[in-house]
Order: sequence, then C-alpha cells, then structure tokens
Amino acid sequence: MNVHLTTGATVYTSVWSWIKYHMSLPLAVGVLFVGIPYSVCVVAQWFYGWPNKPGYKKYIEALKPRRIYCLTVAMLDLLKYLKYGRLYLQLKSWYKNTENCKHYKKGIVFGRRGNKLDLYHPPDVKKPEGAPAPLVVFIYGGAWGSGERSIYCLLAKQMAEELNAAVLCPDYSTYPKASNPNTCGNALAMVQDIADCLVWAQENGEKFHFDKDNIVLSGHSAGAHLCTLTLLFLIDAREELFIETKKQQDVALSIKGVIGLSGVYNIMDHYEHEQRRAVEYVSTMHKAMNGVENFQYYSPTHFLKQLGQDKLSRLPQFALLHGTGDIVVPVESSTAFSELLTSLSVKVTLYLLPGVNHTEMVTELMLSNRRFYHPIFSCIKQEFRKLLGAS
Repeated sequence: MNVHLTTGATVYTSVWSWIKYHMSLPLAVGVLFVGIPYSVCVVAQWFYGWPNKPGYKKYIEALKPRRIYCLTVAMLDLLKYLKYGRLYLQLKSWYKNTENCKHYKKGIVFGRRGNKLDLYHPPDVKKPEGAPAPLVVFIYGGAWGSGERSIYCLLAKQMAEELNAAVLCPDYSTYPKASNPNTCGNALAMVQDIADCLVWAQENGEKFHFDKDNIVLSGHSAGAHLCTLTLLFLIDAREELFIETKKQQDVALSIKGVIGLSGVYNIMDHYEHEQRRAVEYVSTMHKAMNGVENFQYYSPTHFLKQLGQDKLSRLPQFALLHGTGDIVVPVESSTAFSELLTSLSVKVTLYLLPGVNHTEMVTELMLSNRRFYHPIFSCIKQEFRKLLGAS
C-alpha cells in the first residue's frame, strides 16, 4: 500500500510542478484533477473494455467521477512495475543464453493445442539407476490474459534447486488467444491445458527421470486458481476435460498437494473487489470466465461445496501463502478459502507473510539476494516436504 501511495503522489507532484509554471492556476487545477484522470481512464477503457451497459449508458457509467478516480489510482499503481525492468532484462538474458540449457529442456510440445512447456532439472540430477525426483508443476498468473513461461525461468530454476525437484512450467491458453484458431482462450480451455500438462507428465516421467506419482501443483494468482480448479475437475472426473475417466483418476492420484501463492478462489468475491477498485471492466477476468453468470462454475469455493464426502476425502493437502501487503488480490481470498477447506475436513496450512505484495510473491523467488526470498521459500520448502510425506 505504501508503494502505491508513494508512486501516485510522486507522479502527481511531478506533473503539478510542470503545469503550474506553464498555465494559470485554474487551468492547471483542471488539467491535473480532471484532464489527466479522464484521459487516463478513457484510454484504458478504450483498449481494455467499456462497461457492459447498452448504448450511451456505457459512457455515462465509464465517466462517473468515482470510477475515474479509482481507475486512475489503479492505473498509476501500474507504474511501480517499472522497478522490475532490470529483473526482466536479467531473466530474458538468462533464458536466451544457450549455456543455461543445461538447467532445463526448453519448448517441449504437449496437449491438444500444441502448447509448450519447459522442464527444469534438480541440481543433483540423478543417474538413471537412482530414484527419480519429485515433480512440481508451476502455473504462472497474469489475470487469465497474459504471461509466458520464459518470464518465470529464474523462479523455476530456483525452485528446482531449493526443493531438489524437477519443475515443469507450461504455457496455457490465456484470453483471448484470437490469433490461434484452435484456442478459445476461456478459463475452461486453460484448465484443459493444465490437465493436458499433467497427462504429459504421467506419460513422460520415466523418459525425463522424474516421479510421475509424486506431483505437487503450485501457482500464483490466476495460476493458483487454475491449479485448484484443475484438481477439482480431475477429482470429479468432469467430461468437459475430454480425457478418459481412468486417466483422470490416475492423474488425480499422482497429485500430492497444492501450494497456492496469492490465489483467487472465489470469482464473485474477487469481482466485487475489482468493482471497489473500478477495474472490473478493464480486467480480463469476467471475459475469461464467459461472463458473470459463469462465476460459480469457475469458483473453487462453489465447486468444493458441491462435492460429496467420497470425493472430498480424495483431495490432497493444501498450503496457501498470501502477503498482507497485497492490494490486487486481498488476503481474505486465502483466509476464506482456508476456512472453507478446514470446515470440509480438508487439510490446509495458511501462511500470511507480512509486507509482501502481490507481485513480490513471485519476483522475490527469482533471485536469492531479494528481500523476501528466504522467508517465502522457507514456507514453501516446509510444506513441500510435508506434502511428500518427508516431515
């Protein structure tokens, strides 16, 4: 929250310093408090979506003063991502450096849509006659509409080293994927892609020397939501996956736990949070979910309540991590989900990390010298050992 306020104040102070020397005071005030906010919001909504009201009403809704104020604050908050420019260049350089291919195998094609995944090796790669390494499948976030596996190369590499595990990082069909006619780009397609990745893992464990029967799912933000939803689809053997029931059962049995990082677990609750921030129409979420009417279908919280006791008993353990400094996905998302799991007798551990914001939950895991690297990884390692029965 402090970063957000400081960033907004700094930008406004700089703009104010410039315009007050070039304009009259009334004009300067009008530009600063009316012209700039309205311009920012009109551009944002032009590119990302207007309110879903009929005719001219969408513009009336879009230009309400409260919406303009809240959306301007949210847009200015994006400026804080500029501080990750150096890290972005570092990870892109690492990923492109052919010498680093010894750490992973890049661009393996999988699934019905021809997506690609990268497989990261543990530091002490076992000899063929040794025991295979456990497997972590990491699903990145990006509000269901952005992201790519290369951005998470350093995180996957560090995760492989810290957990002494093989790590899979797959791409999936983020919204809208309009350039690919074989991809519908909604949340169901994303779940299907992650299920396809898990099927690939089942079929290729021996070839790449990882333990196909010891898999931990992990994801950040939208990725945590998709991990959880995919697991629930598999447990319920949903025909929407278009995977034979026996194969779904085998994959579900291989998953020993879920580690969710700053996850979204109730779509309606998160939509209401987006409404308070006035970003619900520029957000990808409601589009990827095929509209508000499908929010329950894509909500793990609603899904869990529909499962019978037999299927609930087959759920693995959950570990939920969330930063108290998160304003993008509020900490209540994980606390409420933890309470629901506990009420359904599903084992869960909840970690609330002081001061960690939404982005830091993953960027801090990319380099060992970052501030929250060790606190976050210590929680992940403890839970990883527990999920695999080593504690």
